Amino acid sequence: MINVLLADDQRLVRAGFKSILDGEDDITVIAEAATGAEAVRSTHELKPDVVLMDIRMPELDGLAATRQIVQASAVKVIILTTFDLDDYVYGALRAGASGFLVKDTEPMELIHAVRVVARGDALLAPAVTRRLIAEFAGRVDKPAPSPRLNSLTEREREVMTLVAAGLSNDEIAAKLVLSPATAKTHVSRIMTKLHVRDRAQLVVLAYESAMITPGWLG
Repeated sequence: MINVLLADDQRLVRAGFKSILDGEDDITVIAEAATGAEAVRSTHELKPDVVLMDIRMPELDGLAATRQIVQASAVKVIILTTFDLDDYVYGALRAGASGFLVKDTEPMELIHAVRVVARGDALLAPAVTRRLIAEFAGRVDKPAPSPRLNSLTEREREVMTLVAAGLSNDEIAAKLVLSPATAKTHVSRIMTKLHVRDRAQLVVLAYESAMITPGWLG
């Protein structure tokens, strides 16, 4: 069972999400929070698998709450907002979120997102990745390679670049002529070496280290 905490200052929004998620056999909403501070406290007490976090929250905004949650636990956070803006996507991932969805997403997409993040994957589509790369390129003139990348082999660097481009393990396997299991092993080893939580954090590190640049994806 995937335990979910809903954090949104609008009661009707929480009720809608709860109705959708509680209708699934493998998902249950164990708590709700109306403020960012309450979300942090409840997460600490209840330790849900996934937190659905609104960005604009009273007392403590969603990004700050997300940062506190991921720094103190292994709980996964999906950012939910009505504002599909690059600043929010970038900020959410930098804060440690594992996914990003706008509130008008379809119910099945919401359910899928919870399942994907709960199993340890990141919810980050190639289209979002492209926007992130463009956004970061506009902020930083000369990104500096991270010393953390020195621990990677050439093959692992290649795999990480493809992860950062939004490719799935199967797509990476096809591109590099590997088995899907081998591609998955490479990704797991990379995350272990770099001490990152999930694929979303690999993307952040990759474009902050200039491993990928605008136009790389075509």
